[in-house]
Amino acid sequence: MRLVLLGPPGAGKGTQAQRLVARHGIVQLSTGDMLRAAVAAGTPVGLQAKAVMDAGGLVSDEIVIGIIAERLVAPDARNGFILDGFPRTVAQAEALDKLLAEKGMKLDAVIELVVDQEKLVTRILNRAAEAQARGEAVRKDDDPVVFKTRLEAYNRDTAVVAPYYRARGQLKQIDGMLPIDEVTAAIDGVLAEAV
Repeated sequence: MRLVLLGPPGAGKGTQAQRLVARHGIVQLSTGDMLRAAVAAGTPVGLQAKAVMDAGGLVSDEIVIGIIAERLVAPDARNGFILDGFPRTVAQAEALDKLLAEKGMKLDAVIELVVDQEKLVTRILNRAAEAQARGEAVRKDDDPVVFKTRLEAYNRDTAVVAPYYRARGQLKQIDGMLPIDEVTAAIDGVLAEAV
């Protein structure tokens, strides 16, 4: 099973990805984690990424695609994967399509968690308050100012990926405002149709 989870920060992609990993024995591939691992492993693409990051630059699409290409053929990705945080742009989505075709692979599903962004801000504030009440540290991403900045960046840069997949007939949308278990059930329904 190979899928892409789309949706703004706080939509529940991480929670749902963890459930999919546990149930289906697939891996969650986060671009940030993959970049750090490639740099640590000293792969050729990792060394390119390290040079760019050390210079304070943004890692190019070409380098990110190279890291994903390396990661998709790793033994733990043989059963499938969930791409989290990628693709972020239409150019990345097109590059992913090309990469998968070259490897004889295809996506089984592209799922977007659709949320009410005003209610999402409230959800994040509640999550931060609950963490504090439990005596836990509040995630940096749950800071209201940081969260709103991330949401603006998503709307500006990444929200265009869903229409790309919709135009290709691949996009399935799920109400991300439903209770967690209902979102999981809806995702299971989409995957049952896709596989």
